[in-house]
Amino acid sequence: MASTQSRSKKRGKAGVASEGGSLGFDDAALVDFYRSMVQIRMFEDAAQRGFRTGKIGGYLHLYSGQEAIAIGFLHEYQAGDRIITAYRDHAHAILLGASPREVMAELYGKGTGLVKGKGGSMHLFDVENGLMGGYGIVGGHIPLGVGMAYAQRYQQTEGIVQLYLGDGAIHNGAFHEAANLAGLWGRDGMNPCLFILENNNYGMGTSVERATAMTDLSAKFDSYGIAHEDVDGMDLLAVLACAKRVVAQVRETGRPYAIEAITYRLSPHGAADFLERYRTKDEINEWRQRDPIGLLEERLLEAGAANDDQLAEVRQEARAVVDDAVKFAEESPEPALAELYTDVYAGAPVD
Repeated sequence: MASTQSRSKKRGKAGVASEGGSLGFDDAALVDFYRSMVQIRMFEDAAQRGFRTGKIGGYLHLYSGQEAIAIGFLHEYQAGDRIITAYRDHAHAILLGASPREVMAELYGKGTGLVKGKGGSMHLFDVENGLMGGYGIVGGHIPLGVGMAYAQRYQQTEGIVQLYLGDGAIHNGAFHEAANLAGLWGRDGMNPCLFILENNNYGMGTSVERATAMTDLSAKFDSYGIAHEDVDGMDLLAVLACAKRVVAQVRETGRPYAIEAITYRLSPHGAADFLERYRTKDEINEWRQRDPIGLLEERLLEAGAANDDQLAEVRQEARAVVDDAVKFAEESPEPALAELYTDVYAGAPVD
């Protein structure tokens, strides 16, 4: 078992109604969070099937096991904020308002996709809803996010940036250069960037312990004067509470802040990562006991916030949404040849 799990605080299952109430969520809202989690998980499962049957090209990275993080923090999104992330970006796009149909069609490379079939899994983009991209280059998006945060204050807006990155990216030089600038600009309230470090224990197939001598990853932000804390990324209510507080703080102060969300991907690194020789089945099974969907479901049931029939109906509805998205993607047309130049050149293409 990777040692980062020991830093994850195990919470009791009872009391979800009172905990949710203290955060301003009634039973219906908590069930809606469960609905979002289940829909994202089923979407990812369907995407994996599409990849393995040859219907999805390029590459594919799933968010299974990490759903509580995006759901918790994006709940605090406000119009004008900017969201930027790496290549596990399907959940972020859907939670921000893209339809499962458009996202699945994008994975299938169809003209009805979110970016007209030209981005694929790793490069979703939805400016209207604040998503400034998923990025395939590890760490490459971090300077962009920090720059966007500076622009928010330079342009005198109230917006912030939520910058999602993985534990592997924190060892990239781009991270250290960008974090230094974030801390520097933040001294004057000019960098409202919330770093959300999703520590899922592995950078591809390399564990955190084999990648860095300093395994307390959030402590690396100390070098740049950026305050930080950890959160149990498998516990939705813990993430919601953390997000509510720190997003408001970053928005008010204009100073960067960092969260290390301790989590675990329940799927392989990528859809072609069949063997997973770098981790054991016992380790995966142990972490499955803390599946964020299962934790929330048990707590909803024990607190009486929902019953088995209600949750079964939620799962059935989610499956119907995902099945519809797959059908839409399969039946959608390929991009028109003219799209080859759309959004690439400023003017008309040269013959």
